This record gives sequence, C-alpha cells and structure tokens, in this order.
Amino acid sequence: ILVYDLGGGTFDVSILELGDGVFEVLSTNGDTHLGGDDFDQKIIDWLVDGFKADNGVDLSKDKMALQRLKDAAEKAKKDLSGVSEAQISLPFISAGASGPLHLETTLTRAKFNELTADLVEKTRIPVENALKDADLSASDLDVVILNGGSTRIPA
Repeated sequence: ILVYDLGGGTFDVSILELGDGVFEVLSTNGDTHLGGDDFDQKIIDWLVDGFKADNGVDLSKDKMALQRLKDAAEKAKKDLSGVSEAQISLPFISAGASGPLHLETTLTRAKFNELTADLVEKTRIPVENALKDADLSASDLDVVILNGGSTRIPA
C-alpha cells in the first residue's frame, strides 16, 4: 500500500504492508517544503506577472492585493478540480494614474498544469525513494491511497 499525502504545506509518502490485521511501515519519504500552498503561489506569480505586463503595476508590493490574490488563487485551484477553466475577477485590485485597476482573467486547467508541472514532478523523487527503500517497484503495489486536499488537483 502506498499512501500519497499532499497537504497544504507538506508532501509525505509511506509504503505500508498489511499482515495479520496489522500495518507495518516499510518506508517513508517526502518533502517538507512542498504542498498545496506552492500550487497557489504558482497561480499568484502568474497573476502578478500578467497584471504587471498589462498595467505596469507590481501587485507583489501591495499586502492587501497579495491577500486577495492568495484567496483568488486558492479558489481557482479548487474550481479547476471540477471545471476546465476558472474565472478570476478582482475589481479595484489597485490604482493607476488614470484611476482604479481591475484584474479579470481566466485560468484554464491546461495553463494551471503547465504552471505546476514542476511541482507535480517534485513528488516523483520521494515516491521513487520510498519504493527503493522498501525494496519494491510500482508494479508491486496493490493500492495507492491519495490523502490531502491537493491530491484532488487533476494533473
């Protein structure tokens, strides 16, 4: 049994064996600096870069705007688990010389997958190491259990 646990802040993988009603941990591995928050940050960075290119304003310098971006990024990430595109609408996100500025964009699942491909790939090494430490191959696994909200991300 492989338990793939991708939570908000960490990634953990464990290989378990069930014998006589008792679970034995064969190996564990993970990345304490990889989780759903990193997926959110990829969206935030994309929004900040796009807004700066379109409006010449760097939202990363504005704490209030960053909090709104964080909330919108997390919502878009969750929305993309069920739909192929998410609308991001943040009116009055900032102000320019000509008045208020609004952020209106669409994040597609394909773009999200492109933005986060490196994060998904980063989960591969701990999985491979856990399998190696347990002296198993992927084909030896009977069950893979997905745990943590970030495992709902379609990738």
